[in-house]
Amino acid sequence: MRPLPQKTIGILGGSSNVATAEYYRLLNAIANRRLGGWDIAETLIAGQNFGDVEAWVRAGDWDALRDRLRVKMQGLIAGGADFILCVSNTLHRVVPALAAEIGAPFLHIAHPTGAAMAARGVRRAALFGTAPTMSGAHIIDYHRAHFGIEAIAPNADEQVEIDRIIFDELCKGRILPESKRVYLDIADRMRRDEGCDALILGCTEIFLLIDQPDRPDLPMFDTAALHCEAAVAIALGEAALPH
Repeated sequence: MRPLPQKTIGILGGSSNVATAEYYRLLNAIANRRLGGWDIAETLIAGQNFGDVEAWVRAGDWDALRDRLRVKMQGLIAGGADFILCVSNTLHRVVPALAAEIGAPFLHIAHPTGAAMAARGVRRAALFGTAPTMSGAHIIDYHRAHFGIEAIAPNADEQVEIDRIIFDELCKGRILPESKRVYLDIADRMRRDEGCDALILGCTEIFLLIDQPDRPDLPMFDTAALHCEAAVAIALGEAALPH
């Protein structure tokens, strides 16, 4: 009866190492929950130096990132990955176009989140993430175009603080109660002042800091967990890659 038929999930990792480790943990936990016994997911991981990624993101050097990510994604496909996940909302600014360029099957991080929000009737969601995610268009436009959901970024001062906490704390595994309070205060303000009826945890480390029990009456959508759930369903043949 062996080997168990699974597609191999290619993990484009390293941004950050914390997120990459959490993706590996989540994918295997979800697969084991579905399959039982000692079975876990078939995975292939392409890591990279997060110091390079952080420097290029800070400098807005997306060309350098494209060059690095193209090589990493080609390596995943050459190594036997059937489809690719990128563990970073931020890097989705360039990764979907690269996947199309090299012909790599790819699961966009915003698709499972958007589908989950649409199923809950969400119309206007606060978007937390890195500065390029909150100030850019790549995640906001995806939710609007595919699901008719408005993803609303915090104000400029709030974006600075959200971004600082991600890079200086969460990406280094530092979970501070005062930072949790900052995030929850911003979420509360956006619900009150912006009419947001949900919160997108639009950076794959944020769920380590805040999660649904912190605000039971404000639906939170964890992009990392939803991405991994969808990936395992595809790997096990329970769902197809969305187009």
